[in-house]
Amino acid sequence: MKLIRYGEPNQEKTGVLIDDVAYDTSAFGEDYNERFFENDGLNRLREFVKKNEGNLERIPEGSRLSSPFARPSKIVCIGLNYADHARETNAKVPTEPVLFFKSTTALVGPNDDVVIPKNSVKTDWEVELAFVIGKKASYVSEEEAMDYVAGYCLHNDVSEREFQLERGGTWDKGKGCDTFAPMGPFLATKDEIADIDNLRLWLKVNGVMMQDGNTSNFIFKIPHLVSYLSQFMTLLPGDVVSTGTPAGVGLGFDPPVYLKPGDEMELGIEGLGTSKQYVKAYAKN
Repeated sequence: MKLIRYGEPNQEKTGVLIDDVAYDTSAFGEDYNERFFENDGLNRLREFVKKNEGNLERIPEGSRLSSPFARPSKIVCIGLNYADHARETNAKVPTEPVLFFKSTTALVGPNDDVVIPKNSVKTDWEVELAFVIGKKASYVSEEEAMDYVAGYCLHNDVSEREFQLERGGTWDKGKGCDTFAPMGPFLATKDEIADIDNLRLWLKVNGVMMQDGNTSNFIFKIPHLVSYLSQFMTLLPGDVVSTGTPAGVGLGFDPPVYLKPGDEMELGIEGLGTSKQYVKAYAKN
């Protein structure tokens, strides 16, 4: 299945994509959130869709897409998980996964605007594969790890490099700004993706290809990440883990290239769709 959420912010409804057509599943009666995943929601939704085949209403074309799941308890990210990206940023290739968090308030829809934060001069892009946890995970073995994965989605891990690298402490300062986590367009269940370790992922800025990589180049693959993370924290149903970005970020250019108001980012992952974000300047409400 491919899960979507649509509608205006804070008024989202649920839906599914069937043969690239979007259908409303509001009558299912649940949002795609922690409780949904915890209570076998994917299987129950699958049965609901099958039972109502031919009777689901189409979602109006042009509807705003939201993130394909409601706000999770946490968004955990893996840094430097592609060797080429580590090299371009003059970082050592890690021997263990590098962890940081994005604030859940950064979460927006796949085609929502990205806002450059107040006082920012180094806002950057990062196309990433993210996965969603399907059931509570604590001290999980690598062999069992994939049983805890519900599905996959496209993520732009937008980053402010000065906040991240020059303001002291952890990376989180440059990762959690509002609008810095566009997710979607949809959440694809595991059965939708034949080989998660061989997917092309790419990102363009103003039509120019900046990143063009493949998940075959992961340093740490998803089973290892699930197991590793679960040794340090409990992963809850609906939690998001983002797996890192390949080379081609603005920080890696000489001189670096950063986003400015009016820029357009377009990105995609094979089998997980595409998204597009316009960049806007911060404006006080």
